[in-house]
Amino acid sequence: MKYRFSLLACLSAAFLSFPLKAETTLPQEHPLVGLWRINLPEQNCSEIYDIRTDGTTQILSGGQVVQTRYDISLRPDAQGFYKWVDTVIQVNSESDCMGNVVPNGNVATNYIVMHVSGAKFMMCQKAELDTCFGPFLKEEGI
Repeated sequence: MKYRFSLLACLSAAFLSFPLKAETTLPQEHPLVGLWRINLPEQNCSEIYDIRTDGTTQILSGGQVVQTRYDISLRPDAQGFYKWVDTVIQVNSESDCMGNVVPNGNVATNYIVMHVSGAKFMMCQKAELDTCFGPFLKEEGI
């Protein structure tokens, strides 16, 4: 599958020294909570997403580190998509895997389709399968 990227997929994240106000919090058993990796072979790079229960995400991509605050639906809609609105709250000045630098305050809306195994998902620019890229693979103990 050819990779198509939204700005969110090109983000990365860093540890913060101050508390964050989350848009939503997720239960530990929510299928998106955890560490996820998307491999970008054309860029010889990977991105790591750490989706936390407290409403924050850290994403590492290339040299870029970004902290975000998210609003993710608790359940998928009737078509199977989780809506994910992500707001960048802290970013360094390094480039991500695609050579981009995301601005602080950037808001990205994407839609997630989980695989039945729960071990991978696709990220979509719209709630339409032909706008999806991935897969993002569940990681253990990174």
